[in-house]
Amino acid sequence: MPRPSVKEQLIEAAVETLHRQGFNATGVQSIVDAAGVPKGSFYNHFESKEALGVESLDRYWQGVLRSLSILRDPEIPPVPRLKAYFRSLDEILRKRKYLSGCMIGNMATEMADQSSLIREHLAMILAAWTRAIESCVKEAQADGSMRKDIDSRSIASFLLNAWEGTVMRGKVDKDRSALAAFEKVVFTTLC
Repeated sequence: MPRPSVKEQLIEAAVETLHRQGFNATGVQSIVDAAGVPKGSFYNHFESKEALGVESLDRYWQGVLRSLSILRDPEIPPVPRLKAYFRSLDEILRKRKYLSGCMIGNMATEMADQSSLIREHLAMILAAWTRAIESCVKEAQADGSMRKDIDSRSIASFLLNAWEGTVMRGKVDKDRSALAAFEKVVFTTLC
């Protein structure tokens, strides 16, 4: 099997270190050390740490996109799909012992006021994520399993926003109690 390119090594190392430590607490040296490449290699592939931050977000988002497939599974009714989706995300967090949370939420909290490039990229990711959830919400509204008096976009935005708060609380409590509260409120209030 061919060895990953230096750029690929840097992106993989950046996803891990930025996700675990945060953008401001991670220096270029930490990333190149984690990648096992010389520091000069960084500047051959990236204009700045900010540019690598955007690429790292894209890579992380690719993983989130894979998890969205359950929201489109026609074999499962839409409300159980939504429950299964958020539980699957929580399972990922549980396996990581709730240490690092969601890289998208972490970067949004940390970088929205520091980098317009990262903020704009996060806005695109969050909009796409909301649309994916909204599709499932529309199906739930169409089959009568979810309230129709609130528009699907507002529900989807609320679900994503509430989920990111749930992730943040999970990082603090180091358990599934935030998920239990999320599910109880969401699926008794909206369904």
